[in-house]
Amino acid sequence: MTAGPVTPSVGILGGGQLGRMLALSAHSLGVRTACLDPDPAASCGQVTRQVVGGYDDLTAAQRLAELVDRVTFEFESVPAATAAALARERPVFPPVAALAITQDRFREKRLCESLGIPVAAYAVVDRPEDLAGAIERVGLPARLKARRLGYDGRGQARVLEPAEADAAWLAAGGGPALLEREIAFSRELSVLAVRDPAGAIACYPPVENRHEAGLLRLSLAPAPGLGAGLRAEAEALAARLLVALDHVGVLAVECFEVDGRLLVNELAPRVHNSGHWTIEASETSQFENHLRAGLGWPLGGTAMRGAAAMVNCIGQAVDPAAVLGLPGCHLHWYGKAIRPGRKLGHVTVVASSEPELWSRIRAVAALVAVPVEVLSPR
Repeated sequence: MTAGPVTPSVGILGGGQLGRMLALSAHSLGVRTACLDPDPAASCGQVTRQVVGGYDDLTAAQRLAELVDRVTFEFESVPAATAAALARERPVFPPVAALAITQDRFREKRLCESLGIPVAAYAVVDRPEDLAGAIERVGLPARLKARRLGYDGRGQARVLEPAEADAAWLAAGGGPALLEREIAFSRELSVLAVRDPAGAIACYPPVENRHEAGLLRLSLAPAPGLGAGLRAEAEALAARLLVALDHVGVLAVECFEVDGRLLVNELAPRVHNSGHWTIEASETSQFENHLRAGLGWPLGGTAMRGAAAMVNCIGQAVDPAAVLGLPGCHLHWYGKAIRPGRKLGHVTVVASSEPELWSRIRAVAALVAVPVEVLSPR
């Protein structure tokens, strides 16, 4: 009697919605999962087995390793030391070195510079006393950004004049930071790319991202009016970064479009909020391709099925029946307790044309309280 294929299993460091969608995608592939998260009610833990424990709890991490044959992570604030300890027990993807670099804004900048990828002017600020010199070198207006643990606009403070420096230091967390020259960009773009262990790379079309108070509210796929040259530039820089990091899995590269060129803002070594639309609107979702890469399986196609958008549901409940009654709309709810500013779910909107897409986006926006300014023409 011939034995059947071995069922692979993947551990996920982090129990948020990204882990949840990874686990759901894994389920459709016949891949078992488990997650590690300190919250017993974690979003991911509602759909897969969960080890309850802190991310720096190596005993809990060991329990996760005993349940799976490889490990990934759903956000880059997982301690690199925990990932390194797990890597001695199980393969970890993306590699620990990529995690360590992308946890630190300064190391990200240095990596980009070493590859000839443009970034905004910046200066390292280790102490409050460094701010005056940093302002002189970088200029104003600028943003002071914590080197670690900043996301969704947190750990940042705008500096318009030198007298604001001390308050900005405290607002940004009072720790090592970068002072970054504020860029007059036309829009933010992100490109998601995935690489497998053999070096094969696939890219999703770059998307335009629109924010409110530092939170992503809307992603448009593909980015409207994006020329072939800029798309090629975005995909090429993503590929260079993947190779330099020896990355396996999905990498998100957030960029500013400035005078028809790209400046890299930050990297995320994981599946990403701006790629949620791929579940319904791409040949293969970002979540499935991340798993395929980590398992050494062939990457799936990234071609789009028409035009698409992702609308985040933030801070309040929505009526599922009302959303699902709209044509071309798909609701994803994360099972999280409602509180202001929290990402609770998203709606993927698909359409056959850009005008039809915008009509559907506006209908969704009215149900999930997206501000008018996010929807304004650009």
